[in-house]
Amino acid sequence: MKYRRLGSVYAVRIDRGEEVMASLLELEEREKIRAAIVEGLGAADHVKFGVYDVERQQFDATQKDEPLEITSITGSMTRQDGKPYLHLHITVADRSGNAFGGHLNEARISGTCELFVTALDGEIGRRKDDFSGTGLNVFDF
Repeated sequence: MKYRRLGSVYAVRIDRGEEVMASLLELEEREKIRAAIVEGLGAADHVKFGVYDVERQQFDATQKDEPLEITSITGSMTRQDGKPYLHLHITVADRSGNAFGGHLNEARISGTCELFVTALDGEIGRRKDDFSGTGLNVFDF
C-alpha cells in the first residue's frame, strides 16, 4: 500500500496481492485516523462479502475467487474499544457483467485498488446495539 495525504484526504493505492481490509487498518493505525469516509474502486481476484441476517444476528458469507472488477467500495473508519474499526461494503462485477455485493470481509487485489479516505475531525465510536436487538456494532455518539 502506498498513499499520499492531500489536506484531509488520503489518496491510497493498494497493490496486487495486498488485502484491502488489512491495508486500511494499517493506514488507520499509522495515521491515527479516528473517523473517515472511504470510497474507491479497483480489481480483485478473491473477495469475501456477506449479508447480515438480523434475526439470526450473523453474516451469511459469499466468496468469489475469479477476476472481478471492484465497481465500488464505500464505508467508514471509526473506533471501537479504542481500536480501529472498518465498516465497508463492496460491489464487484464478473466477466459477464453480473454484479454482487455486500458487507466486505476480505478483498485481495489482482491489479490495483484506488481509494480516497477523507479524514474527519473528531472521533466516532462504536458499540454493540443493545437497544433494538440487532446485534450490530453501531455508531456511539
